Amino acid sequence: MDRRAELTEFLKSRRARVQPEDLGLKVFNGRRRVPGLRREELAQAAGVSADYYVRFEQGRAENVSQEILDAVADVLSLTDDERKHLALLAKPARRRARRRTAERMRPGLQRLLDSMPDVPAFVLGRRMDVIGWNRLAAALIADFDNLELKDRNIPRMVFLDPATRDFYPQWEAVADETVGYLRMYAGRYPDDPELAELVGELSIRSPEFREHWARHDVKDKTFGTKTQHHPIVGDITVQYETLQPPGEPDQLLVTYTVEPGSTSEQNLRLLASWTAADREDSRFPAQSPELP
Repeated sequence: MDRRAELTEFLKSRRARVQPEDLGLKVFNGRRRVPGLRREELAQAAGVSADYYVRFEQGRAENVSQEILDAVADVLSLTDDERKHLALLAKPARRRARRRTAERMRPGLQRLLDSMPDVPAFVLGRRMDVIGWNRLAAALIADFDNLELKDRNIPRMVFLDPATRDFYPQWEAVADETVGYLRMYAGRYPDDPELAELVGELSIRSPEFREHWARHDVKDKTFGTKTQHHPIVGDITVQYETLQPPGEPDQLLVTYTVEPGSTSEQNLRLLASWTAADREDSRFPAQSPELP
């Protein structure tokens, strides 16, 4: 992916959200060719020359200072995640080209997942690939063992499996979050060829993905709440937390917990009891979910 093009499109999309009146800038009568702020108006509000800002937005400015990044971010009212994304695009770290090798998880992490039989837990790798999971996560989210390797990918599940519309009652919010994190990853690794392939495939096969990707929204995956409609036990609302395993900058450990005393807790306990039975006699119900 072209880092300069990403920076340009990201800043254009953020400028479109801000009106000159919001900054107290005088607007003269006449047709405006762009929505939101013009480049010259943003430069004026940020205290830099218009020529410098044009070079900055086009990715041609060298050694961009943190002060300029902060000034532009302040004018555009960027969120913390958007500020991180801007810095990644404007001041990219030098990284070696990625080799096309299967991503692996440390055996110790798998043992950690298995030690939490009552908590759905899994590990996300590069491009939101699911590279490790425990039994309860498989029962709640997807039967990952029976999925092709490339299909163990959250964006593919969300946008290419029609059943996810029923599985996620707030599907639009899940789609926003998924694309937002994928954008954050793109900022860190703009030269990842497999990311370019994934984005290309999803753009061709999913109009919804194309629409979300074009917004240039970014959101890091940290914590939050989502509801999942399990076809057997019903709705389960989970609070998820993500942790980065030491020494694994591209991996995230994700855990799901539920509110004590809630219906979600009752439903998750029922699901956990089935996974426990499966461990004992391999008689897990045949209608286990096949959804992300």
